[in-house]
Amino acid sequence: MILSGEYAIFAKVNMLFMPIEISVIICTYNRDKFIYRTLEHIACNGFPADSYEIILIDNNSTDQTATECRRFSDHFPEVNFHYFIETQQGLSFARNRGIQEAQGDILLFLDDDAFMQKDYLHRLSGYLKSYPDAVAFGGKITPLYESGKVPEWMSKWTYSWVSAINKGTNVCLFEGNSYPIGANMGFRRASIPQEGFNTALGRNKGNLMGGEEKDIFNRMKARNARIYYFPDIEVLHVIPEKRTTREYIKQMALGIGKSERLRTLKISRFAYMKRLGAESIKWCASLLLYVGYSLRGTVRKGKILLYFRWFVSKGLISTK
Repeated sequence: MILSGEYAIFAKVNMLFMPIEISVIICTYNRDKFIYRTLEHIACNGFPADSYEIILIDNNSTDQTATECRRFSDHFPEVNFHYFIETQQGLSFARNRGIQEAQGDILLFLDDDAFMQKDYLHRLSGYLKSYPDAVAFGGKITPLYESGKVPEWMSKWTYSWVSAINKGTNVCLFEGNSYPIGANMGFRRASIPQEGFNTALGRNKGNLMGGEEKDIFNRMKARNARIYYFPDIEVLHVIPEKRTTREYIKQMALGIGKSERLRTLKISRFAYMKRLGAESIKWCASLLLYVGYSLRGTVRKGKILLYFRWFVSKGLISTK
């Protein structure tokens, strides 16, 4: 169905007007290589078609993303699929648009290169019924390296750099400084802060700023929200080889530092100074880990931690 208007391109209407339980929101920018497979994994999940919808937010892609989405829509006519263009550039703008357009009570965010495992939606629905106090959640994210090789510098301390997470096989809470990762996270609609994702943070075209996920979960934790890890809702997350290079890690670290500076300064000057203090502790830990890995003959795992820490600190301090 073609919709009139500047931003809505095409969508299917749920003709039965059944209540939507889960809205799967995918924000994308120039990822036509993966977007069809991402959508296909959702459609083949076996969850009742009238109980979920897919909201695709195209953040001004210039490749064949729209064509791939149309191909998906044609191949899976039974899926309640909606495609929109968000002209304000930036992942946080796209995510907030997804919240605006979604109809479900449960809002699930997946990356545009994350492949949902079989029975994901059934398991998520079951978990949320079993844990009614879960206002937000995240699941297991397993890296799928395009090169087929795990980077030599990979360790438990760098696992999250490739947007991966594995907190074990038991349900648990995200406590302290831990929180879900955007490739596989979700919320009950009523729990989302009114302002949504902070649009001053998050990735924008080529930059690697982040912090918008940490920011929204910290705001929820400040209200004593219970955020759960559900181990059996798993996605495979494609990791292109370029994401394992030193240049990518440098840009990612700079982006993290910059976003942390913006995030904490928005709270208060004291919060920023506290974050600088935490950075010095992280330096001590990184140096100790470097020594430990060097003694075990895996010096590359230690060197990459110092490399990463240097550029995080640079982004945190620099105003450029």
